[in-house]
Amino acid sequence: MSLVAATNYAAVIRPLQVLVMVVAILFFARVLRVAAVQARPVDYEKRARRRRRQLALEFIEPESRSGERVEIEDGVTIGRSRDCDLILYDTYLSTRHARLSNDEGDLSIEDLGSTNGTYVNQELVKGRVHLERGDVVQVGGVLFEVVR
Repeated sequence: MSLVAATNYAAVIRPLQVLVMVVAILFFARVLRVAAVQARPVDYEKRARRRRRQLALEFIEPESRSGERVEIEDGVTIGRSRDCDLILYDTYLSTRHARLSNDEGDLSIEDLGSTNGTYVNQELVKGRVHLERGDVVQVGGVLFEVVR
């Protein structure tokens, strides 16, 4: 009878020992993770944010340029004029229509007094508007999507 009791004891205790070891390992892994996060420099989030791929514009219309990507490094002026950074030949576009700005990865747009206006998600832009991924920007008859 003592042999059976010893066998049952081992069958119960061995899984409990393994479970305790797994919990201990997970606990110490969590402690190491928290310590690593706490040891980061104060400006770590800003530096990490700059490293990720920045927002850009991707043509939706005209179809001939669909999928073409426009990277916004610092600032880009959109219009028909040869002085613009992004020259688009569209009859509904002003010579200097809108300006895109990249402020440490945050993209914004402002209308430059165009005749037909600039729209973000079908709303007229007044002043400077912050852009998010997925926003649809319309300048004249040209449509862009904000992408990463």
